[in-house]
Amino acid sequence: MATTIPPGCHKDLGSKYYRLCDMKEAWGIVLETLAAFGAVTSIAFMLAILILISKVQDTSKRKMLPTQFLFLLGVLGVFGLTFAFIIKLDKETGPTRFFLFGILFALCFSCLLAHAFNLTKLVRGRQPLSSLMILGLALGFSLVQDIIAVEYTVLTVSRTNTSIFSELSFSRRNEDFVMLLIYILILMVLTFLTSASTFCGSFTGWKRHGAHIFLTTLLSIAIWVAWITLLLISNPGPRWDDTILSSALVANGWVFLLIYVVPEFLLLTNQQNPRNYPGEEDFCKPQLMKQTTGVENRAYSQEEITQGFEETGDTLSAPYSTHFPLQNQIPRKDFSIPRAHSPYSDYEGREEGS
Repeated sequence: MATTIPPGCHKDLGSKYYRLCDMKEAWGIVLETLAAFGAVTSIAFMLAILILISKVQDTSKRKMLPTQFLFLLGVLGVFGLTFAFIIKLDKETGPTRFFLFGILFALCFSCLLAHAFNLTKLVRGRQPLSSLMILGLALGFSLVQDIIAVEYTVLTVSRTNTSIFSELSFSRRNEDFVMLLIYILILMVLTFLTSASTFCGSFTGWKRHGAHIFLTTLLSIAIWVAWITLLLISNPGPRWDDTILSSALVANGWVFLLIYVVPEFLLLTNQQNPRNYPGEEDFCKPQLMKQTTGVENRAYSQEEITQGFEETGDTLSAPYSTHFPLQNQIPRKDFSIPRAHSPYSDYEGREEGS
C-alpha cells in the first residue's frame, strides 16, 4: 500500500523525512526552523571568537576562548542532532541518537565545569589556570561519556544488528537511553555546585561569570528533569518520544546560547579591571608568617614620650620601642688638630699700623 504524501512534502521524498515538511505535524517544521537558526547562530559566535581573540584585553578571559569555542562546537552539534530525532527512528538514526546525544551534552557541560573551576580560583584571588589546562579539563571530563557511548553502541550493534534500536520496545529503549546518560546528570550536578561556589570570594567581578554558568545549569537541569519524567513516568507513547527529545534538544541548545554565550560575549571585550585581581606582590607574599619584631603600638602619643624624657633626664628608653636608649643631643666637641702658624703668615708687605 502506497504511503500518502502529506501536504508540503515532495513526492520523491522518503517517508522517514515527512516530519521535516508535513504541514499537519507542524512541530517538526517549528523545531527544524529553531534548530537551523540555532546552528547558524552558533557558527556566527564561533567566527566572532576567531575575530575578537586579538581584541580581548583581559588575559583570563582570553584563556577561556579555546574552551568556549569547543563549547560552541558542542552546541552546534546539539542543534544538528535535533534533525536525527525529527526524522523517524531506523537503523541509521538509531545509533546516531544513542551515540551522539550523550557525547555532545558531555562536551558542553564539561566546558562549563572547567570554566566554573577556573572561576573559583579567580574569585578568591588565586592564579588562574592556563588555557591548555582548562581545555584539557574539559576534554578529560567529556572523555568518560565518550567511552561509555562507544562501548554501549559497539556492544549493542555487534551482538545484534544496527536495527536493534528501532526494534526494541519503546519502554525498554527509553530506559536504556536514560541509563546511558547517568554520567551527564553527574556532570550537571558538579557544574551546578562548582558554579554556586563562585559566589564566595572577595573579587566580585568574576561572580557575574559564575552566575551565567549557574543559571545555565539550573535551567538545563529543569529541562532534563522534565523530559526524563515525560519519557519514563508519563509514558505518552512512541509517537511522542521523538517530539519530547527533539524539543529538549532545541530548548537546551537555546539555553546554552541565550544564558551563557550571549552574556559572556557582552563582557568579552571589556577592559581589564584591576579590582578583579590582587596586586602582583600578593601572589608572592607569605600568607602565614608571624611578625616577631618591630611591633607598632599607636597607643602612646608623642606627648607621652616627650614627657618621659623630661622626667627621667637625658638618657631614657621609650616604652615599646627598640632596645637602644634614647639620648638628648649634646653638641659635638672639636677634636681637630690645630695647624702651626708661620710668623710671616700675616705679613703682607706693609708695616703694622700703616
